[in-house]
Amino acid sequence: MWGYEKRLQYPVKITRPNAKAAQIILSQYGGPDGEMGASLRYLSQRYTMPCPQLAGLLTDIGTSVS
Repeated sequence: MWGYEKRLQYPVKITRPNAKAAQIILSQYGGPDGEMGASLRYLSQRYTMPCPQLAGLLTDIGTSVS
């Protein structure tokens, strides 16, 4: 269903590492209000959804966010 290629969409060259910027970026992905938290909430709510069509919609949203 999904294909995974371990390569970047655009080439990245890091000249100077910036720990503060990295911390902000990581908190947006993995923090409590980040993308990963949102996708996991969508995926966990799909199992309590009484309507199968809406459960499928929550699955689609949860898998496309992450």
